[in-house]
Amino acid sequence: MSETTERLVNPRPQADDRLDPALRPKSLADLIGQDRVRENLEILIAAARQRGEPLDHVLFYGPPGLGKTTLAHILANEMGVNIKITSGPAIEHPGDLAAILTNLRAGDILFVDEIHRLGRSIEEVLYPAMEDFALDIIIGKGPSARSIRLKLPRFSVIGATTRLALLTAPLRARFGAVYRLDFYDIPAMCKIVSRAASVLGVDADPEGVDEIARRGRGTPRVALRMLRRVRDFAEVRAQGIITRSISHDALDLMDVDALGLDDLDRRVLLTVIEKYRGGPVGLSTIAASISEEPDTIMDVVEPYLLQLGFLERTPQGRVATRQAYEHLNLTYAKEDQPKLL
Repeated sequence: MSETTERLVNPRPQADDRLDPALRPKSLADLIGQDRVRENLEILIAAARQRGEPLDHVLFYGPPGLGKTTLAHILANEMGVNIKITSGPAIEHPGDLAAILTNLRAGDILFVDEIHRLGRSIEEVLYPAMEDFALDIIIGKGPSARSIRLKLPRFSVIGATTRLALLTAPLRARFGAVYRLDFYDIPAMCKIVSRAASVLGVDADPEGVDEIARRGRGTPRVALRMLRRVRDFAEVRAQGIITRSISHDALDLMDVDALGLDDLDRRVLLTVIEKYRGGPVGLSTIAASISEEPDTIMDVVEPYLLQLGFLERTPQGRVATRQAYEHLNLTYAKEDQPKLL
């Protein structure tokens, strides 16, 4: 397992996230945060129920750990239908997708995680399935080959992606509803952590919950993972009670600072600041300097640093901002220059 995968603040799923299904909300009424998305989904569901039709195809995009999979389960639960879960990399051949589609029943939901990683040949099978609810099968080879169209029951595709730009235009156009999930604010994070503590039977006071929420990077998956680690610390050193000081000491011990930055985040910022004079510097150069993959920096590290305003993307590359210098207690010596647009 790589160092990046083992990060406490890694928003991607880890093996020790096995408790997450028990903590997931089951309905839109239980969903905390993402108010605009929730309101839109309430209308989408109500309209589908009134017409007696399946949901329109839905696409969720945004950084990992914000609840795209949870929302897919909520939609299936609200509509009272079954959900079939797969992912882009798992569907290697058109026959794999055909087998999944022919086993769906009317109204069912097909959830495709990392949908931007579907192969082109797979997408060609998915297009008529989403648009015409039909499956085109080629029988035979050469001059004797013929195409047969199988009718499919009306179903809904829910796609999830962290890289919307990598979706092909024809596939993106087939989704009737596209929603972006944003990082959660502190009040929403506090409610999520408090609810999880109650479900897990953890004794946590509001200040202890607030400390975890503030270091949770606006990402529920990260905050819930922190809650479990702080619970372990509290059981060993504080009779199982999570207070602000216990949360502070536990997360400091795990090298997570007051804003939720860990060693990798700080290495990225220090690389830009110290090796490249604050930037601009290219993504590949940053990745090579700290021996990480560029995709890891873009998908896992950058979104939160951009959210905090510690990094800026410019046509010339990444630039560290004054806030980043101040957070790292470094002197900001760069002159303010007009940016090239």
